[in-house]
Amino acid sequence: MTTQRLKESMTLADVLLQHAAERPNATAYVFLRDDGKEEKLTFSQLSRRAQAVAAELQALASPGERVILLYQPGLDFIEAILACFFARLVAVPVSPLRNVRELPRLAGILEDSGARLVLSNSLTRSVAGRTLGTAPLPGDPTWLFTDTVPTSLAEAFNPQLPEPSSLAFLQYTSGSTGNPKGVMVTHANLIHNETVIKAATEHDDSTVFAGWLPFYHDMGLIGNVFQPLFLGVMSVLMSPMTFLVSPVVWLRAISKFRATTSGGPNFAYELCVHRVTHEEMQGVDLSSWKVAFNGAEPVKAHVMEAFISKFAPYGFRAEAFYPCYGLAESTLFVTGGAPAAPVFALAVDAEELRRNRAVEQEGSSTVLVSCGRPNRGQSVVIVDPESRRLLPDGDVGEIWQSGGSVTAGYWGKAELTAATFAARTADGEGPFMRTGDLGFVNNGELFVSGRLKDLIIIRGRNYYPDDIETAVYQGRPALRPGGAAAFTLNADGDEAGLVVVAEVQRTFLPRLEALTYRTLLAEVRAQISDLFGLRLVNLVLIRPGSIPKTSSGKLRRRHCKELHLSEQLDRAEIRQPQAMAGLLEEVGAAA
Repeated sequence: MTTQRLKESMTLADVLLQHAAERPNATAYVFLRDDGKEEKLTFSQLSRRAQAVAAELQALASPGERVILLYQPGLDFIEAILACFFARLVAVPVSPLRNVRELPRLAGILEDSGARLVLSNSLTRSVAGRTLGTAPLPGDPTWLFTDTVPTSLAEAFNPQLPEPSSLAFLQYTSGSTGNPKGVMVTHANLIHNETVIKAATEHDDSTVFAGWLPFYHDMGLIGNVFQPLFLGVMSVLMSPMTFLVSPVVWLRAISKFRATTSGGPNFAYELCVHRVTHEEMQGVDLSSWKVAFNGAEPVKAHVMEAFISKFAPYGFRAEAFYPCYGLAESTLFVTGGAPAAPVFALAVDAEELRRNRAVEQEGSSTVLVSCGRPNRGQSVVIVDPESRRLLPDGDVGEIWQSGGSVTAGYWGKAELTAATFAARTADGEGPFMRTGDLGFVNNGELFVSGRLKDLIIIRGRNYYPDDIETAVYQGRPALRPGGAAAFTLNADGDEAGLVVVAEVQRTFLPRLEALTYRTLLAEVRAQISDLFGLRLVNLVLIRPGSIPKTSSGKLRRRHCKELHLSEQLDRAEIRQPQAMAGLLEEVGAAA
């Protein structure tokens, strides 16, 4: 039996033990701290630390219990989640508490999962203490600070490893279109998806990872933490905040460690284009970068082109771009292209697309990017969400998927699980998992066009909000790229009216006056009218960094709409209040 076939019948706990035995002194992970220091773990050290924490867990919880993982970015999280695997517990990764507004989400996850144990470390304890004060978490769970567990406790570990069919962790969805739900990921799902990723990207023993994606989110966890562990190679990691504050740190890490695989959502590449200067790039060499994966949100052709143009002088190759598609309900990865192959982009007729047909039109400004093909038994079909009939190539519908990476459903939600994970077509074909995403197939390639629940429908025609949002901020220095959200409100006569909320660039805030707003509103209205034939009812300007997003950086458009209706958006202060009051009255009358 080959090593790869052996791995497919194992769990990641087995894989770690194998690497610790075969390559004990090889570096598994490097964490780049903000102070410039590097923390490292070899496979042997990681295995010992995970077993030590697992021994403590075996004394505190029974197999199958859920355990919250609440950590600031760092290697302690990786030790903890593998300790949960060793102890046959169900890990529940959550985002670290940054302010009291995030407490309700954590409380909801605690209640939904039924977890009574929280794993954390001393650093997170101090940060959480400032956020929570003396108030206990809901249910008053037991805390275990894993950095205080002595490594010598590994000797007390009872080596009863999990079965592939058992639950590995609950991935709480990021909640871009609704309340978070706990996706049940089994150990078999993990191994299957890691196998799919390896095959699709052609990763091997020479692969080196570098990344900043959060560990509690599926792309960061499955892609940057578990895929390198599955392969037995090195992964260089950093805090997401490090990247957001200074995007060049990511590019410098790729250069220094000669990383071959790294990536993130579309906004990460856009942030690099706008924020990284040529002076900062001196001495940076991106020629080692082979797989620049781009997923988790719509992939924009113009952003890739801008990134290539800016960073080609530093060794970045256009063929490194790797658009892909995935979601937590399928563990992570669903489709991707062939590494080093040119990106397949399709210019389509915008009007036809609004009628749910993708018709090629040379020279069209509406350009969609292929997210590749499924492989290793994964299947993707396009279905009319209302009639449930299979659609032919070129027709836009809901993306349905089947295969070994499709997870076991939503924790504690049997009806929703049945509706989402056991869908059948009108002809009885299935079961499939309904992704909630819209797309079409062209020449076997999957194109993702948007979220079903985010779709804007005006006068019976479909409009994709990210297209409108891009048109609002692109080429306007006053507005932050990626910081806009489009949605509709019912106007008089129940006709949907278009509203866009947009973040103002920090440097532009002191110059934001009523007259400036009037000019900006006129420009944006003209742009929206020219491109989409729509009338913009209102442009709401808010402070930078205040637009609601998920833990992975996706726009929460419905929540943004709720905040707008309840007047809770952090609006940008506009000077000349009297003139502004008159202007708002004028806007309201026109709407």
